[in-house]
Amino acid sequence: MYRLFLQISLLSVFAVASASASAELIVYTAKKIITMETALPEANAVAVKDGRIFAVGSEKELESLAEKLGGRVDRSLSDKILLPGFIDPHVHPSLPAVLTQFPFLAPDDWSLPTGEFPGATDPASYEKQLKALAARHSDDATPFIAWGYHPLWHGDVYREQLNDWFGDQPVMLWHRSFHELIGNDAALAMLGVTEDDVAGQAEIDWARGHFWENGLKFLIPRLSFLFAPERYGKGMQNFIEMMHRGGVTTALDMGTGIFGNPTAEIDLIRRSAEGISAPGRIILTPIITDFLARGKSPQEALAEIEAWRASDSRRVSVGKHFKIMMDGAIFSGLAQMGPPGYLDGHEGLWMAPLETTAQWAQFFWSEGYQIHAHTNGDLSAAALIDMVRTMQEVHPRPDHRTSLEHFAYSTDDQSRQMAALGMVVSANPYYQYLLADIYADEWLGPDRGRQMVRLGSLQRHGVPFGLHSDCPMAPLSPLTLAAAAVQRESISGKDNATPERIDLHSALRAITIDAAWVMGAEDDIGSIRAGKRADFTVLESDPYRVKAERLKDIDIWGVVFEGELHPVE
Repeated sequence: MYRLFLQISLLSVFAVASASASAELIVYTAKKIITMETALPEANAVAVKDGRIFAVGSEKELESLAEKLGGRVDRSLSDKILLPGFIDPHVHPSLPAVLTQFPFLAPDDWSLPTGEFPGATDPASYEKQLKALAARHSDDATPFIAWGYHPLWHGDVYREQLNDWFGDQPVMLWHRSFHELIGNDAALAMLGVTEDDVAGQAEIDWARGHFWENGLKFLIPRLSFLFAPERYGKGMQNFIEMMHRGGVTTALDMGTGIFGNPTAEIDLIRRSAEGISAPGRIILTPIITDFLARGKSPQEALAEIEAWRASDSRRVSVGKHFKIMMDGAIFSGLAQMGPPGYLDGHEGLWMAPLETTAQWAQFFWSEGYQIHAHTNGDLSAAALIDMVRTMQEVHPRPDHRTSLEHFAYSTDDQSRQMAALGMVVSANPYYQYLLADIYADEWLGPDRGRQMVRLGSLQRHGVPFGLHSDCPMAPLSPLTLAAAAVQRESISGKDNATPERIDLHSALRAITIDAAWVMGAEDDIGSIRAGKRADFTVLESDPYRVKAERLKDIDIWGVVFEGELHPVE
């Protein structure tokens, strides 16, 4: 029953999408079409009509078909490589829309529509680059904000240090996790935050100017300038351009409402995407923490979600997905780790009482929603697995596809348990690329630190998985994610638990058809076969014919979205 319910839901979303697609039959030829379909793995022509794939085959076969049906042949892609439109099953559109209003300064390099931002991997280079960026800030009405700070690379930079470096200039650091903000005296004064205001608030260190998790939620309303329609709209255009540059035609948002006003956020996303005719679709997912913060019951939350779904558009829709939050951010060291825990003795964080989380999960499970669970540590994974067992006993669902999101650290036994329960995983392989070295040294030890994101374990036990960016936790570039999963090397070039590597074909499946499976959309997207959406990613090189280290550097010509050509400018 659930699968039928979800398919009907998805069909309604994609039916909206076909409204403006061309009724003309067009045959696109290509140097090679990689279909991700076992029965016909390769072709060199694809016919599209009404936004869907009409036929796949050889150029000669489809030229004949076009002639019979009065269609036309388009050879503008004849020297390109076509794959199914890339899918990112876990993004946060509003985060880049906010963060790209300011420069990035992180341990890793970032290439954005707003410019090139080289990384800083030590305290001295961070200080130098931060001061240079802050000196260029010209908007006196807002504090200077830089995203990407992390103390394990950049040292302790909190309120006192920022006061010393910047004096009366309001400066804030947005942590690499996004879950934390740090401000100096001038910034907190500009936002009107006083010590009395924060008294009794959780996850706030006033002396250090540090706001994290629930403390960050307290601070967000003071940053309302970030959501001014013009600023936010320009930021959302940046996100959509990031999708386009990465070859992504479908993105599943994983947290609508994290800023506290989901109706306004959905409206802004819709207006931005439709206003610029985005060459891709965004499917929005409501999140438990939004409703808890607003004091809503599960029943009230469901009513709100159904009201949002009534206004679905071609490019932006609200899916039958619901996100719960288990533990804290991996970048903040707040994942819940089982024995022996963190080697320095600090502890993780539960985002809400587990009993509350379980109640909400059970409610939306029973309503036929797919449950997605932000889960980073192995203790958190164990709690989620127990939750799924209980939900299955209370309300059996044979094809629920509860998704463990992020998959930072787990055990091989947990992979077997997830397989037995019919769970799926949406994993971020960039974690092990960026975090393995320093987490192995500082927090988890060499074994657990290098065994992050154990895709090989999932594959051995038959757990379906897709790869996601959690943008901006990783670049919105599926080829970068695939490369990280295939190579399993850290930012310094060290190998990370090589038995957990996956092969190239599996990695490409994890950003196409397997990503579609993880989000329950395999009937409409993810491979190139007759009847599916005519979404293609167009590459300049064949990913099967480049070395693994060059995979992420393949040039992306653009995309075909529902049969329409959209080159990257």
